[in-house]
Amino acid sequence: MVDDDQIARSKAIQRQTGKTFHVATRLLPERAREATYVLYAFFRLADEVVDNADGTPPDAQREELESIRAAALGERETDDPVLAAFSELRTRYGLAESDINVFIDAMISDIDTDQYATYEELEAYMDGSASAVGRMMTDVMNPDKPEKALPHATALGEAFQLTNFLRDVREDILELDRIYLPQSTLRQHGVSNDQIRRFEMDENFAAAMQTELRRAEELYEKGVAGIKYLPEDCQLAVLLAAVLYHDHHRLIRNREYDVLTETPQLGLARKLYLLARTRWKWTWNNDPEAVFRDMTTESGGMVSRGVEFVERLPMR
Repeated sequence: MVDDDQIARSKAIQRQTGKTFHVATRLLPERAREATYVLYAFFRLADEVVDNADGTPPDAQREELESIRAAALGERETDDPVLAAFSELRTRYGLAESDINVFIDAMISDIDTDQYATYEELEAYMDGSASAVGRMMTDVMNPDKPEKALPHATALGEAFQLTNFLRDVREDILELDRIYLPQSTLRQHGVSNDQIRRFEMDENFAAAMQTELRRAEELYEKGVAGIKYLPEDCQLAVLLAAVLYHDHHRLIRNREYDVLTETPQLGLARKLYLLARTRWKWTWNNDPEAVFRDMTTESGGMVSRGVEFVERLPMR
């Protein structure tokens, strides 16, 4: 059984490394919220093997990820609180071994992959790094008709990941020496990898960003369309996560697509405003697509009013 210490450890990891997602997670009912802390911590644990390698040889990284895979699948004992808790949840919620395997495979591919030739190649990677995450999250929420919810969860997970890639172009170069924008999109708009590594912003790079933003927004539409298939007590949290991640697109457009000079970030006040505004709209209309459409098209409002309102909301 997952104990309080394991949940506390997992929650601390999410709070520290996934601030945007943590805001939405707090709206989940306890039965799904605590499991989500553990899932997120597991994903970060594996991701950090590669992203914070600090000179660890590739073979050693692969060995560690295979060890994580074995523990997650219950094939070896572990004293790591996150891995032990995840393995327990895998059994409790019937998490698909295929999703765990494709996730670990994606982390392994990060060891020696620094670019993707086409969007199809990137999409195959994101099926493990993000879409599998969405599917496991759906299993934890336990919808009545998972076969209806899962395709949309796959799309929403991909949308979140693509938004991260578009936001983090500069950070991915500086910290990981990776370019996640598809090479085919860059060539289409006359952008070279060298230009990106020099952080040279121009209208060609802006056009490449526009292409991928439109692709991401199509994924959000498909993903949000499936929120109605989730349990009612989970819908608002997933909707808010979509609103928060999508709001990075507003930041990118406001900067005229310049994500090379600095990485755009949502401030706490903006997150609280979006939380308050989304929850207020949800009280009047429980249609996820309608609320998402309103939240992503409206010009905004007074952040201070949002903060004042959120202070009165019950937060778990």
